[in-house]
Amino acid sequence: MIDIAQRRFKCLAAVALAGVLAGCATGDAPSGMREDLKTASDMTAAQKRAEIRLQLAAGYFEQGNYAVALDEVKKAVAADPQSVSGYSLRAIIYMRMGEKQFANDNFLYALKLAPSDPDLNNNYGSFLCQNDRVNESFKHFDTALANRSYQSPAGAMNNAGACALKIKDYDRAEKYLLQALQLAPDVPETSIGLARVYYARRDYPRASFFITRMGKVAKLDSLPADVLWLAIKVQHKMGDQGAEQGFATQLRRHHAASPEYAAYQRGAFDE
Repeated sequence: MIDIAQRRFKCLAAVALAGVLAGCATGDAPSGMREDLKTASDMTAAQKRAEIRLQLAAGYFEQGNYAVALDEVKKAVAADPQSVSGYSLRAIIYMRMGEKQFANDNFLYALKLAPSDPDLNNNYGSFLCQNDRVNESFKHFDTALANRSYQSPAGAMNNAGACALKIKDYDRAEKYLLQALQLAPDVPETSIGLARVYYARRDYPRASFFITRMGKVAKLDSLPADVLWLAIKVQHKMGDQGAEQGFATQLRRHHAASPEYAAYQRGAFDE
């Protein structure tokens, strides 16, 4: 499904590009005032070296050169052993390399350094969900969402909603996805996730409403087979033959060898 699970939680890479380092203030705050937010001028020389290494690592990661990216992250962590971004990115690289235990260890160490970091919690929640530890994931999604400084809460809401769908917890999925819809109404994954919720509940008019919304904001020729198959089944239930045929054409054109197209050909709408 194109909901966040199908895209392998692509937002996991966000921390690799953020370059957020746990800086140290150069001086104490005046009496009675809170310590100021950290900026680039507060970074030590070691942290600046680590930042450069992390930027290089992020570039190699984006290119798919994971071994070199990992090597750059190791140098960053050596320069700044307290680099939350370093351990986070290393976890993500290990994930992409299929090294689940190393990924988990690095996520946990990063969380030890920054337990309330929203991107980190969102990423770890996504990792847990991908690795069939769904019930553990919601704590981390909720921790991310509780942080008022979080810049992309809709992404975490979509991730949490997709994770809830994975275990057919439709009430929880609906709650997260409706919240995401309020913050970012034009994200295709949100509408697709809600269509899944309502199709599972046999509320076909609502499912059709969100399939129609999805069609307005998504590129149909880029949709995976399972989403097109969902759209076909929804419109079949609604008796909208024109819309059904439109999605079927996309499924045949782009995914003719898929199990979903085979199911469509044999009319398996209720399987």
